[in-house]
Amino acid sequence: MAEKFDAIVVGAGPSGNAAAYTLAKSGLKVLQIERGEYPGSKNVQGAILYADALERIIPDFRDDAPLERHIIEQRMWVLDDDSFVGTHYRSDGFNKPPYNRYTIIRAQFDKWFSGKVQQAGALLICETTVTDLLMDGPRVVGVRTDREGGSIYADVVILADGVNSVLARKAGFRPELDPGDVALAVKEIHFMPEEVVESRFNVADGAGVVIEMFGKITQGMMGTGFLYTNKDSITVGVGCMLSDFKAQQCSPYKLLEEMKAHPSIRPLLEGGEMKEYCAHLIPEGGYKAMPQLYGEGWMIVGDSGMFVNAVHREGSNLAMTTGRIAAETVIEVLAAGKACTAGNLSRYRAKLDDSFVMKDLKKYRELPGIFHRNPQFFTDYPELLNRAAHTMLKVDGIDKKTKEREIRRTFTRKRSLFGLMGDAFKLWRAFE
Repeated sequence: MAEKFDAIVVGAGPSGNAAAYTLAKSGLKVLQIERGEYPGSKNVQGAILYADALERIIPDFRDDAPLERHIIEQRMWVLDDDSFVGTHYRSDGFNKPPYNRYTIIRAQFDKWFSGKVQQAGALLICETTVTDLLMDGPRVVGVRTDREGGSIYADVVILADGVNSVLARKAGFRPELDPGDVALAVKEIHFMPEEVVESRFNVADGAGVVIEMFGKITQGMMGTGFLYTNKDSITVGVGCMLSDFKAQQCSPYKLLEEMKAHPSIRPLLEGGEMKEYCAHLIPEGGYKAMPQLYGEGWMIVGDSGMFVNAVHREGSNLAMTTGRIAAETVIEVLAAGKACTAGNLSRYRAKLDDSFVMKDLKKYRELPGIFHRNPQFFTDYPELLNRAAHTMLKVDGIDKKTKEREIRRTFTRKRSLFGLMGDAFKLWRAFE
């Protein structure tokens, strides 16, 4: 008879590791399956780690986790073709332990997290693909893998297999991906000496900076650019909706190259050696694009469930939190001697609804649609803001009143008064 586990977790990213660790730590018999050579082997990119989410799972993670820099400064830039208007927030409070956010290299971090999962008692099998979910009528009872005799049974299967979530789609638990709900991000890591990173961004002692950018760098497509500091490298990238890339027949790599050439970005990368490049799909549809999250013997966590807060660029914290909450739900159900039916697993959704995860996703549920239908937020407005700043800051013998009138005329030529008021109202309602 095939071996049976209390739980099978498919995937060893942040959400899968959070689920497997929490389950194993409670004493349950857990199997985790990863298709890569090892957890993190398919991830070369840098990322942002939000400490609170991991601290709730592994309180002492700072003792040995492979962390790059703690973030003390956030910059927001709105770019046109050759300039930017921006704001900075730098806090000494973020420069005091325990630090709130870190940059990480996913290949290193995922491998470390997986080590913790195995220390907690979970069995990890790598280089193995789950090809199908095993069904007993409407109920999931295990998985089938590409190994010989690869049918494995469990009380519950947790799907943490990424935004594509082939298993959920094959089983009919979620529809085919809508290109309008998914972004394609491309990233590079540029290596340079640690002292160069610190002098260039005015940081020291392991502190770091994040820059988030939008405007004409995405060429009218819905998306953002980003740059952040690692210990001895800089991660730079840009992401836009997959549907926009297809519609404009735009190459993501070309878009990134043009962004890197921007006069405000090029000096930050000067002298670096680009060694790593990757592309990654990111769920951007938000609350309205979320599939059913649980059913008879199954649950969905992380990117598979569209758990990304695109407005605040938060993903890893939602991934780890959903993985932890899913595991806690399973622990409660099995501890009560109950089966993992849809009814008993429904408390997973109730717990999510009571957490910041659903509250934030619900708050911003209208924004993806608003931005996608209104490209002027990525074209006209960045250009107008930068032109207005240039006009007012240039000292050329023209009085400020005249300049103000010219700025108003420029705005109304680009967007009518009613258009400006309508766009402002859309955003106000979406952020309300």
